[in-house]
Amino acid sequence: MPHDYQSLISSNKAWAKKKKLQDSEYFNKLSLKQTPQFLYIGCSDSRMPLDTFTATEPGELFVHRNIANQVSLTDINFLSVLDYAVNVLKVKHIIVCGHYGCGGVSAAYDGKSSGLVANWISPIRDLSIEHEAELNAIESEELRLNRLSELNVLRQVENIYKTHVIQRALEKCHMDFQIHGWVLDLSTGHIIELEIPDSLKNK
Repeated sequence: MPHDYQSLISSNKAWAKKKKLQDSEYFNKLSLKQTPQFLYIGCSDSRMPLDTFTATEPGELFVHRNIANQVSLTDINFLSVLDYAVNVLKVKHIIVCGHYGCGGVSAAYDGKSSGLVANWISPIRDLSIEHEAELNAIESEELRLNRLSELNVLRQVENIYKTHVIQRALEKCHMDFQIHGWVLDLSTGHIIELEIPDSLKNK
């Protein structure tokens, strides 16, 4: 595992050499174009590179990441990524992936964050208040935060359905892709696929 800057460079050279030995045309094919089938919207947490957990290769995932995997309807960066993924790359699956032990979710729940981060995760704070009764019924704080991470993913899936990109796809009846909600359990490395209620799709 790299621990300093130079080790990143040397590790890259070793990885590239290994790939070329396995397939002499690997990088030639990779450089031609990207044809990912998946748009991945995840948390910026350094423990969350989904290509590692899904054993996917470069070119297979189109990626957007931010703190606590938020889908903001006013974030032009995210909306541009979504538009490009749906209308240009023609991805087949859109995945929102959160994780247990998320610092952003915990900070929002505790109300202890400040500055720009506090502003960014304020929707999660609102979500925790909205589901206060359910969350308070969970005795373990760890499990309570895990549930809030799940609720956060479901809310972001709901927000995706509210975007102009997806609404336009629905209106034109060419929504030939699926939207998924995942939570990664870092303690096991397993992905948990959440059930998306039909009510979230019809708002």
